Amino acid sequence: MSFELLEDLLQESARQHEHLCPRQVLGVRMGMLAADLLGLALPLPRSDKRLLTIVETDGCFADGVSVATGCWVGHRTLRIVDYGKIAATFVDVPAETAIRVVPQASARERASDYAPEIQDRWQAYLVGYGRMPFDELFTFQSIELAQDVRTIVSNPNARAVCDVCEEEIFNGREVLRAGRIVCRACAGQAYYRGPLNGGRGPGSNRP
Repeated sequence: MSFELLEDLLQESARQHEHLCPRQVLGVRMGMLAADLLGLALPLPRSDKRLLTIVETDGCFADGVSVATGCWVGHRTLRIVDYGKIAATFVDVPAETAIRVVPQASARERASDYAPEIQDRWQAYLVGYGRMPFDELFTFQSIELAQDVRTIVSNPNARAVCDVCEEEIFNGREVLRAGRIVCRACAGQAYYRGPLNGGRGPGSNRP
């Protein structure tokens, strides 16, 4: 592990997030490990779509992963599947191989062993996670994605219009129901209910 690279990435994560916390350290180091496992050099160029990362929670951890890998929501190379877990899957898109990485169950308890000079528990996590060997900090396994990686990445130029709400659908995310093109909300997969207060509801505006 390059401690110089780790320090640079942690500084960048702290700059973007306005502070540094233990979960960012986990995210940065997880991204570094994934790059080693997949044979990728860090930092990745922003235009390189080779790596797709799926994180299983949002917040500080996700920012650390993004800084280390160069994968961002805005570049469509980072997906958040919110299981509330400090875990991530790293996909080599051309090779269609995937590795899921999680912290070892004992990592939190053992972090202080690598920062014996620090009494504060939170600070010990912050420093210890940066010093622990990869094989004591993380566990990983090769996995098979439930969806084809090409379906996950999808087509950024695809557009459709929902036959029910008339809102535009990007990236090939429409579904077919009884021969009609519908968005996932109108297909019964909505995360919201509405409209409220007499509003016109979905389809009243098309950005």
